[in-house]
Amino acid sequence: MTDLATVTVPEAANPAGRARRRGLAAVAWPVLGLAIAIGVWWACTELLAINTVVLPSPPEVVDGFNRYREFLITEAGHTTYATLQGFGLSVLVGVLIGTAIAAWRPFERMFSPLLVAFNAVPKVALAPLMLIWFGYGRTPILAMAFMVCFFPIVLSTATGLVSTPADLAELARSMDASRLQTFARVRLPAALPQIFVGLKVAMPLAVIGVVVGEMQYGESGLGTIIVQTSGQGDTAAAFAAISLLAMVSIVLYYALVLVERLLLPWVRATTSRR
Repeated sequence: MTDLATVTVPEAANPAGRARRRGLAAVAWPVLGLAIAIGVWWACTELLAINTVVLPSPPEVVDGFNRYREFLITEAGHTTYATLQGFGLSVLVGVLIGTAIAAWRPFERMFSPLLVAFNAVPKVALAPLMLIWFGYGRTPILAMAFMVCFFPIVLSTATGLVSTPADLAELARSMDASRLQTFARVRLPAALPQIFVGLKVAMPLAVIGVVVGEMQYGESGLGTIIVQTSGQGDTAAAFAAISLLAMVSIVLYYALVLVERLLLPWVRATTSRR
């Protein structure tokens, strides 16, 4: 006779256990990858006897962070705020342009080539002109962030809105829905997963644009600190600023992922990674 105490619950019937294991794996694997990367970095600096000015070791970077802890954290706040401003502006303009491209074919034919050409221009090439146009300060930094990250948002918005499933569009027509109703209740919800793809691509690009702007015209921010400390030969402090910048990028990216999961819970429920 089978002892009921020895019967194991199948994995499929234990969703709480699977969720717990997924949560642990989501934390454990990135931590393991980071530990391996730091270990390889540390080993290279020790075994190859690399000069600190060229590549500081992880303990030296930690020391550089401790020397300027409050200053670096303050400047990281400036960079984060500028990133959110530039990203928000690019979302506003990018979604509007992408919607216009998807809604009106003449608009797409007129301006799509111009958008592609503008995106192909290296934004660093515009740095001298932006200094003439806006001078020093926050305005050229925000403009740089906007130019770097708004094109993926335009592209993802337009692609999502023109890729509405045919059965949903036919259902809206059969119910005599107006164009506005079809857009608000069918096309936009169906396009949101694709739009968030563009947003997740654009968020790190916004950080890059802000840092490039800070290096060129900024008076504060991590980009300015990287330039100043590198020029003074304090590579450890520069690496500390770069590490903090990477942390800011990771936090902003996964904050956006969290927003996507909260707003679009049905996406994970109706898709599979296998």
